[in-house]
Amino acid sequence: DYNRALALDPNYAPAYLGRGVVYKARKQEAEALEDFNKAISLHPDNAEARYNRGLLYQGEKQHQLAIDDFTVASGLMPQQAEPLLARALSYLALDKAKEAAADLDEAVQADPQNAQIWITRGLAYERLGDKTKAAGSYGRAINIRPKDEAARSGFARVGGKAGESYATF
Repeated sequence: DYNRALALDPNYAPAYLGRGVVYKARKQEAEALEDFNKAISLHPDNAEARYNRGLLYQGEKQHQLAIDDFTVASGLMPQQAEPLLARALSYLALDKAKEAAADLDEAVQADPQNAQIWITRGLAYERLGDKTKAAGSYGRAINIRPKDEAARSGFARVGGKAGESYATF
C-alpha cells in the first residue's frame, strides 16, 4: 500500500511513482501528476516517473512538456523503445515528422517486433513523402499483426503491394 509506505517515509520516491501509476490508471490525472512531480523532485533521474508524467502531458496536448520528459526518460533508459515512441507521437502532433522519424528509426532497433512502432514510423515517413520507407514500415507491421487495420490502410494509402519488398532503412 503506497499510502502506508509514504506514511512511514514521506520521501520514498518509488511509492509516489507507484501511486501515480495507479492514479493515472484511474483517470485521476491531477493526483497522478502531483505524485510524479514529487517522485521527480526526490529523484530527478527517475526515468519511469518522467515517462509517465510525459504521457499525462501528452494526453493534455502539452506536447513540448511531454517531449521534454520523454527526452530525459530516453536518456536514462537508452535501450527502451517506449519513450522514443511516445516522443515521436508528440513530434507528429506538432507536425515535426523528421524528428519523429529519427526517433522511430531508433525505436524499431530497440524493439523490432513492436507493430505500433512500425505503424507510427510508416505514418512519419508517409508525412515526409517517402512512400518506400512508409510502405516498408507498414509492411513490417502487417507481418507482425496481419489483421491490424491501421497498418493495412497505411500500406494501401502509400501504394504498397502485397508480395513486393520495400526498403525500411
